[in-house]
Amino acid sequence: MASVDQTSSAGVAGSPKGRWSEFTQLSRQIKQAGLLERRHGWYAAKIGLNLALLAAGWVAFAVIGESWWQLVTAAFLAVVFTQLAFLGHDAGHRQIFRSRRANDLVGLLHANLLVGVSFDWWVAKHNRHHSNPNHEDLDPDISITALAFTPDQASSKHGLIRLVARHQAWLFFPLLLLEAAHLHLASIRAIVGGRGRAGAVEGLLFGVHIAGYTAALLLVLTPLQAVAFVVVHQGLFGLYLGCSFAPNHKGMPTLTEADELDFVRRQVLTSRNVRGSRFVDFLLGGLNYQIEHHLFPNMPRPNLRRAQPLIRAFCQEHDIDYSEATMFGSYAEAVRHLHAVGAPLRPAPAAD
Repeated sequence: MASVDQTSSAGVAGSPKGRWSEFTQLSRQIKQAGLLERRHGWYAAKIGLNLALLAAGWVAFAVIGESWWQLVTAAFLAVVFTQLAFLGHDAGHRQIFRSRRANDLVGLLHANLLVGVSFDWWVAKHNRHHSNPNHEDLDPDISITALAFTPDQASSKHGLIRLVARHQAWLFFPLLLLEAAHLHLASIRAIVGGRGRAGAVEGLLFGVHIAGYTAALLLVLTPLQAVAFVVVHQGLFGLYLGCSFAPNHKGMPTLTEADELDFVRRQVLTSRNVRGSRFVDFLLGGLNYQIEHHLFPNMPRPNLRRAQPLIRAFCQEHDIDYSEATMFGSYAEAVRHLHAVGAPLRPAPAAD
């Protein structure tokens, strides 16, 4: 991941002063095209479909009963949980309704009750990322104990963590299998510690999720099958979720306090889009339009595809680098970057 001053001078040069009129012009185009209008029908259908799939998964779980075929159910529910998490993400950005209360209700039900993640904790963390994407000191998404995204982070690792960072390119995807566990544990700490929505709502919904999930496993499966179900379900849920967010910024330029960029360049230069069909839109929950999403976080997900030509043309007109890659190409870029950052931690090859 190069620092910002290593990208093309055309894409970076310039003070934020005087740049705001550019974004005002783009915002006017986006609004005139109706791309910030709510899409209640689309979201109603999406929520209905996801709930039907969730119900089907748990009905299948009950019908199959005590069987190792439940690992297939676990994999199916991992996909459904990720799709539910995408809707929680949209609610957190107020993409679904104009009203904050309505979005919060959808977010709490999807995140706390259905998926088992604290909505308030996640929204606060995610908002910090949006305010300062790929900032070495301010973006929580690149401040991860087990990984190094910059040379300074790599040099600060010690002990077992340094060993992990040394081989992080190989360990990146296996570590994503632990992402769901991390989200659940961080949510528990946030709720118990009183951060976020201090009160009964978050704790109650989260508690109902944990109680219902645990009861279902214990009532239907043997203890060994229950453990295997949790490992497969939560592991694949974390992997899918991590693979959906990983292409967005990993391997893109990082920022420091020395980089004075306006809002547009701060968002565009640190983001990467993933090219693909509408199936990719579904698979990645609209996160493949990362540039559009970072410029207009409250834009409803189904409008991002329509906004892309306008924003790509805007970037070309203003000589701003607009990064795109295929899905697997984006993973390759992220892994190459992790490999390069970890290189100084690996022993130099012996001379002949």
